[in-house]
Amino acid sequence: MSSTKTIGIIGGGQLGQMMAISAIYMGHKVITLDPASDCPSSRVSEVIAAPYDDVDALRQLADRCDVLTYEFENVDADGLDAVIKDGQLPQGTELLRISQNRIFEKDFLSNKAQVTVAPYKVVTSSLDLEDIDLSKNYVLKTATGGYDGHGQKVITSAEDLEEANALANSAECVLEEFVNFDLEISVIVSGNGKDVTVFPVQENIHRNNILSKTIVPARISDRLADRAKAIAVKIAEQLNLSGTLCVEMFATADDIIVNEIAPRPHNSGHYSIEACDFSQFDTHILGVLGAPLPAINLHEPAVMLNVLGQHVEAAERYVTENPSAHLHMYGKLEAKHNRKMGHVTLFSNEPDNVVEFGKGIDF
Repeated sequence: MSSTKTIGIIGGGQLGQMMAISAIYMGHKVITLDPASDCPSSRVSEVIAAPYDDVDALRQLADRCDVLTYEFENVDADGLDAVIKDGQLPQGTELLRISQNRIFEKDFLSNKAQVTVAPYKVVTSSLDLEDIDLSKNYVLKTATGGYDGHGQKVITSAEDLEEANALANSAECVLEEFVNFDLEISVIVSGNGKDVTVFPVQENIHRNNILSKTIVPARISDRLADRAKAIAVKIAEQLNLSGTLCVEMFATADDIIVNEIAPRPHNSGHYSIEACDFSQFDTHILGVLGAPLPAINLHEPAVMLNVLGQHVEAAERYVTENPSAHLHMYGKLEAKHNRKMGHVTLFSNEPDNVVEFGKGIDF
């Protein structure tokens, strides 16, 4: 039997593109499903151009591929269930459903995985906000559909309640108490259905709810780093994880609080392409194929900077001036403000000296 597989990727953005590159390097063929025929993955794979909820297109993809995977959460789980063959989607649709809905996600994390999350309550209408303690700060998030700060409202005073009430009346939400934390961190973990492998702890700096800079290893104690990795592994094992998962967390002075999970490679793990002996995309492909997984080694401390639409020229200038930096451009045709266009990775023991693109002016 040939070891070459045809892998179907649902989603042709930069994550799908980088998954496809890893798969191609391993000798596999890739077909991508994406609404845009000129999506980033079109540079490296065949594309079936169709909406993500087009069941006929999903069936065509399933019929032509040995294994299916997805690059983001907002995929039609019911549509996938209707077309996949037994074992064809190793990540499963249960993980999709958990990560598509913050209510399901909080329930899974706190009750099934039994990890610490920020105090929260489910909000079904503005009536659920009437008795909140305004001496505390909160963030109200829609249960489904939000990303990069969309579908969220921060509540710090009574003045914020009008917008918060409108959001609560428009959709099911989760109200989270603000956590006093030292750092935002994340851990990438990959599984093959039996075993898991875990990446170094990543420190993340956000601007306007969009990841701007990732520092590896995170500047936390070894004890907290070990705890963060152990939490990520615990979640992965609870899921019988296949492929790559990112666990986003807050590091406090003496504990780790889980914020959310993403069932795929993640923006904060892009540094791994150059800085580790295997990238998060390599381990994702190995994981969904059920192949043995390597232990992950970090070559040197590294920094990853996101390149948004308004930063493209600055990034191109930066790598001209710093030839040892690695520039990745995703091939998106239009550079929109705050749209992720690429990233830069460089090795550095002095992360504070690596300045984010446009810091203080463009965000």
